[in-house]
Amino acid sequence: MRKLIVAALLALLLSLTVQAQKQLKPWAEWSQKEAQKILNDSGRGQTQTETDTSQMFFSPTNDTGVTRSTSNSASRAQQGATNEAVHVNYHVRFFTAKPIRQALVRLIEFNQTNLPKDTIERLNQFANLQSNEWIIVAVAFDASDQRYSGPVLQAFGSATTDLAKNNTYLERKDGKKLFLNEYVPPGRDGFGARFIFPRVVDGQPFLAADSGEVRFYSQFSAGSTSIKLDRRFKTTDMMYNGNLEY
Repeated sequence: MRKLIVAALLALLLSLTVQAQKQLKPWAEWSQKEAQKILNDSGRGQTQTETDTSQMFFSPTNDTGVTRSTSNSASRAQQGATNEAVHVNYHVRFFTAKPIRQALVRLIEFNQTNLPKDTIERLNQFANLQSNEWIIVAVAFDASDQRYSGPVLQAFGSATTDLAKNNTYLERKDGKKLFLNEYVPPGRDGFGARFIFPRVVDGQPFLAADSGEVRFYSQFSAGSTSIKLDRRFKTTDMMYNGNLEY
């Protein structure tokens, strides 16, 4: 009996410790590093990295003083090669989750000092808005070589709801899929492309604390560029101050 009591107490202590770890300090006190982590490596924001190694091994560009032939393409001869692997990072974020918007506002505050009072008030309102109708997943990206940014930006900019909706969905652990309602290309705000899904299905929220896991999947092509996004999020990691934030 004593062993059972001790085991129960240890389990309770562990549970309380985990809950305490998930209680974030007030978002207005987050450091720049903390805000970046919430956006790119957390329960609501993850980074998918695609690596192109094709330019790691290449023949030198043609020199008029050298008679040997090379296998370089015309574009490589004109632009040069990176000489290293190129990475494209896709940042997949639950934009309707308050911690994501709060982290975005914190970065704005770090990057733009001396903001007017009315601007700060509008940013605070944006950070604390409650979404009751939609789930919005935002996808931003960056690349280690700017020549790769253009085609990716063009692909996101050219995509449409009709193009993406058949291969874009949220999927729960039980296999239930929720397909895209609307796609919005990236705008000037820098928050990325928006993938919009209904929040309520058959009178119930699509996600609950006990859903276990939610997967975001999207695949579409625009021009010569194909985009494939596939990230999984645990609902236990999406709890925030006692609420499921997504």
